[in-house]
Amino acid sequence: MVFKSGKNIVVGGTIYVIMNFVLGLLYGKAVGMPWMETLLIAGLLSVSSSAIVAKVLVDLKRTANPETELILGMILFDDIFLALFLTTMSGVLLAGSTSLFGISLSVFTSVAYMLLFFIIARKGAPLLNKWLNIKSDEIFIIVIFATLFFVAGFSETIHVAEAIGALLLGLVFSETEHRDRIAHLVVPFRDFFGAIFFFSFGLSIEPSTLIHAFWLSLGAVIVTLIANIVAGTIAGRRAGLSYKASTNIGLTITARGEFSIIVANLGITAGLNPILTPFTALYVLMLAILGPLFAKESKSIYKLLNKVFKWDKKVIKEKQKEQLETAEK
Repeated sequence: MVFKSGKNIVVGGTIYVIMNFVLGLLYGKAVGMPWMETLLIAGLLSVSSSAIVAKVLVDLKRTANPETELILGMILFDDIFLALFLTTMSGVLLAGSTSLFGISLSVFTSVAYMLLFFIIARKGAPLLNKWLNIKSDEIFIIVIFATLFFVAGFSETIHVAEAIGALLLGLVFSETEHRDRIAHLVVPFRDFFGAIFFFSFGLSIEPSTLIHAFWLSLGAVIVTLIANIVAGTIAGRRAGLSYKASTNIGLTITARGEFSIIVANLGITAGLNPILTPFTALYVLMLAILGPLFAKESKSIYKLLNKVFKWDKKVIKEKQKEQLETAEK
């Protein structure tokens, strides 16, 4: 059962990422973006907001629904894709390599850097447990933040996005016995710096540019909705879920948030087209509002889609076919 569940998550996550990424590439080229901007657009269209999705599931009391395990698994798979995507793109964009060898070296460095942290997380936990065995909370949190700032700064030095360095360090600390203590002390800072993050992103946007980016963002929202509903339906049906539960998957993971902004910031840092900033701001804002709304109204949306695609009739025909085959045996 565990193997089957894991297989469904990998298949569903792969379908979800590929569907969104490919449609993102097609959309980026359709609106006339250069290749690097197109890759970033495809990337930011492919990553859901884990925080919003988790909150929606809790608020709507759907944690026990049959599709929830697959939703959470697909979100985790999506986060892994984000780490690989950001690591690769930061190696290409921030290193400024133009030759095939230079780009390959940058990508290799980034991937090797990520693998190094995975090895440390698996093998270095005992040593980290002793190192972090500090009684004073004040000194403990200073050590944690000092390590975080060092890793983030070093990541920038080797042309890996500081967000990736911070994420990888979090993965390492999550393997230690001090994980709960770190989370307890860091969460208040997370909420504060999260507000600062969105505030600083807002400061970087010229209000007049939002008008020029509106239709571009609206088109991306439509592409995302189509990709999510199709990918969610395919993933859910392959996992043996009903059409209704499968539709819930696509609607629940529609929300976009901080991860899309991180991808856009990577492009801005690399000096790419400045339209990425207002485009991402409107795109995230629209889906941060529409995502929870679509999840809440999933029953009504399913009824509407069912009238178009006749899913209930397909289910009836499938059951009749199964009964006929059983009778013949």
